[in-house]
Amino acid sequence: MSLAATIETESRARHGKRQVVIPPMPPDVDRIIAERPSNLDGMDKMEWYAEKVNALPANVRDNMRALVDVFVARMPEYDASDLDFGAEACNGMIWYRLDGLKVPKPELGEYTADQTNVLLLGMMFPRQQQRLFEKYAIDYGSSLEMGPDEPPRRFRTTVFFDNRELALSQRMLAWKPRPLRSLGFHPLVERGLMFRYLRDGLTLITGVTGSGKSTTLDSIVNANNDDIEAQIIVVAQPLEFIHKSNKCVVRHREVGTDVDSYVDGMVQALRQDPDIIVVGEMRDADSISTAMEMADTGHKVFSTLHTGSAPETIDRVVAEYPPSEQDRIRFRLADVLRCIVSQKLLPAVGGGRILAKEVMWMTPAARAAIKNGNIGEIYQMMWSGADQGQITLEQDLARLVLHGDITAETAVGYANNKRRLLQLIQ
Repeated sequence: MSLAATIETESRARHGKRQVVIPPMPPDVDRIIAERPSNLDGMDKMEWYAEKVNALPANVRDNMRALVDVFVARMPEYDASDLDFGAEACNGMIWYRLDGLKVPKPELGEYTADQTNVLLLGMMFPRQQQRLFEKYAIDYGSSLEMGPDEPPRRFRTTVFFDNRELALSQRMLAWKPRPLRSLGFHPLVERGLMFRYLRDGLTLITGVTGSGKSTTLDSIVNANNDDIEAQIIVVAQPLEFIHKSNKCVVRHREVGTDVDSYVDGMVQALRQDPDIIVVGEMRDADSISTAMEMADTGHKVFSTLHTGSAPETIDRVVAEYPPSEQDRIRFRLADVLRCIVSQKLLPAVGGGRILAKEVMWMTPAARAAIKNGNIGEIYQMMWSGADQGQITLEQDLARLVLHGDITAETAVGYANNKRRLLQLIQ
């Protein structure tokens, strides 16, 4: 591997051509690797590396972080959403997600799995390393100054074990929230997302990983923060965008750093005078029950689930409970649920990605369908509920095709109900 390297890359943002200097690998990295006992592997090897890394002088560890920061700093320049490196899977290269596709950048150098192991351990504090060793993965938020002409950027970082080696996956977050109006919600739904007009209930933002759920949540938080005097408590793992208090007091609590678990964060929030509670993810029956309890006690609650449609979201929530409790949960969910937004990010014509979404707004008919277990009726209610702000994913995909934002092939590939979509676009 050439450690010297000065390489020239194309900026996809606005910088034109510029030289990127790759800092040399600190000699201590390869020295630690050479000194490692040959019989150590997996967790034993990582714990040994961590002990040696933690004994290094602060300036050496700063140099290790500087090398990784070079790869991170390329993300806005490449217009990349994600960064991956480490373990054998990356073939020694740095990979980025560009327009939804994973692309390696061999010009950034090649790194052995052990070099990556040491570099990643050097990024973490001892307590973070310990959590990594206990859970085999760690999530945390981080920030990086990008230079005088760029805003600082914030990232969601995951370090995890991959076949006994360490790997990193890092997502670049929006440097400022998008205006809520830019997400294209119907005015009735947009009003319902605001504390000024609706002060309680549960709203769920759903979609697969990378579908922009956090971006939507941040837009909602920012809109309320600019609109009314209230208190917002964000419980997340990791914390992503950090909101500066404006009209609202906005508190941020990171699971694993500021609070032990999502459930603890929600229970404690009830004693912290909240108006709006944002829960990064509902992961199990305990967190779902606690979120519903908060909504039931007069708070406005937002959270996320990894589901692909509004009906699937309802089924997923109910299925988290044993059969003997599911009727009770359906009734409780129907009473506290206000809105489900299911969204996807699609490749757009001309590059980049564009949002498609499905919106279910709770109506008396939808509430009755949930209580009676007739979840299959929800889709038809959304299909014919445009005057109430509702829309199916297929209707929104057809709109994007009509406007020339996506191709028909892309729409079909992302549709939940392909037959319905083809009826709209043919």
